[in-house]
Amino acid sequence: MMIRTDRRKLNELRKITIVRNYLKYPDGSVLIQCGDTKVICTAIVEAGVPNHRKGSGGGWISAEYSMIPGSTAERASREAHGGKIKGRSLEIQRLVGRSLRAVVDLDLMGEISVMIDSDVIQADGGTRTASITGSFVALHDAFQKLVREGKIKKNPIKEYLAATSVGVVGGENLLDLAYDEDSKADVDMNVVMTESGNFVEIQGTAEGKAFPKKTLDELLDLGEKGVKELILIQKKAIEGK
Repeated sequence: MMIRTDRRKLNELRKITIVRNYLKYPDGSVLIQCGDTKVICTAIVEAGVPNHRKGSGGGWISAEYSMIPGSTAERASREAHGGKIKGRSLEIQRLVGRSLRAVVDLDLMGEISVMIDSDVIQADGGTRTASITGSFVALHDAFQKLVREGKIKKNPIKEYLAATSVGVVGGENLLDLAYDEDSKADVDMNVVMTESGNFVEIQGTAEGKAFPKKTLDELLDLGEKGVKELILIQKKAIEGK
């Protein structure tokens, strides 16, 4: 059996911490740390909805994702400097938005929008899954603020949601890959799931050699284990325990 760099078991998450109300101004804000990956997730409520939702009586949730220049070993350039969003960032922010909308009753929001921002301040693998897991808590807090202010009747979140990574490294199935593992993985997969055990998104790739369905099933089971543990951590953070 391989020994992981941080001495974790093969099926063990990195240490996860979620700090709520991390920033003063957003309606919801979270610092999530997964091992050495750190992401600030914010949720800001705005009046109005995109054109395709106007007149529907329901709301919308959008997301943006970025990595600050000091988040990686070599300076990451600000995407605004190049004048356009990179394909990877665009794909991740769409993933975050889709994932959150999957567990929200948009019709209960009224015609308001929530903008989610995930800013990676330190990257060591799993930034997209950390962004989803942290943004869910920030979104929950933003909705609770709207409830307290009497702007909506109840929190429109239908169930909890989290995400984690799984993969095959050196012939072993691993949960929650750090960068040194992800960079040499034979199979790399991201799993987004709800508390009820339904999948929102599965992103899986073979790096070089195709893998059998048996491996896929094993990885999905491992991902489900990780998501269940993450949701317990989310609940403890939200309930203040």
